[in-house]
Amino acid sequence: MAHDDYIPMHARVAEITDETPTEKTFTLEFVEDELPFRPGQFCTISVLGAGEAPFCIASSPARSDAIQVTVRRYPQGTVTSALHELAVGDYVGVRGPMGNGFPLEEFTGRDILVVAGGIGLPAVRASILYLLEHRSAYRNVTLLYGARTPADRVYNDDLAQWEQSPEIVCRQTVDMKDEADDWDGHVGLITTLFEPLDMDGPQTTAIIVGPAVMYPFVVAECRQKGITDENMYFSLEAQMKCGVGKCGHCAMKDKYVCLDGPVFTYAQMREMQEY
Repeated sequence: MAHDDYIPMHARVAEITDETPTEKTFTLEFVEDELPFRPGQFCTISVLGAGEAPFCIASSPARSDAIQVTVRRYPQGTVTSALHELAVGDYVGVRGPMGNGFPLEEFTGRDILVVAGGIGLPAVRASILYLLEHRSAYRNVTLLYGARTPADRVYNDDLAQWEQSPEIVCRQTVDMKDEADDWDGHVGLITTLFEPLDMDGPQTTAIIVGPAVMYPFVVAECRQKGITDENMYFSLEAQMKCGVGKCGHCAMKDKYVCLDGPVFTYAQMREMQEY
């Protein structure tokens, strides 16, 4: 961490964007400090009287005087509920950055495949923005994004822009839709987006974040395309709780996700017996 582990920085809520009925994106501007970070790192956010919780940083690392986090409100979530009650102008505490992040500088000269399921997109948004800001350093960049329904998709403005951009191939799918959905896109599991991909597997690095249930199937698709276990990177940030290795909630064999991760290769994950 760049700051004292236990002293939060003060940040002002500068903007709130309603993504879905259960997700909001908060733009947090720091009062005095700055927060340089790498894509894939996280921070803990505290609300006075409610506590604190870890969240991935979803904004571009090019800006360090403010960050964005996307928060899903859970019925029993004390901190997430308190965050959803905040208004522009309110203040929160922020500790970070924490974790190792995605080593994007090591991926230069390679094809990049980003696979995001549901609320996993916030954990890779900073990486996508970084890749586009340093586009000449990479070969093909592809995003596969799947959500349960059209209404469950986050960052709709970004997705619309990426679908029109020549710098990235953006393909979306939803698991299901009903007659009320104004959706004329692909319907099916995220794995159905792999089949038409023309990929150079040995020269491709995959960044994968989503619900754990999708991981075995995405891994199988990546392997079929020739991507090695060492070149599949996952963020396990959903496993974390305290963020500083004290509660043991994210312990996996001899690793703590919050201290040793949250980013691991699939080769590393295979060694974690509990996983």
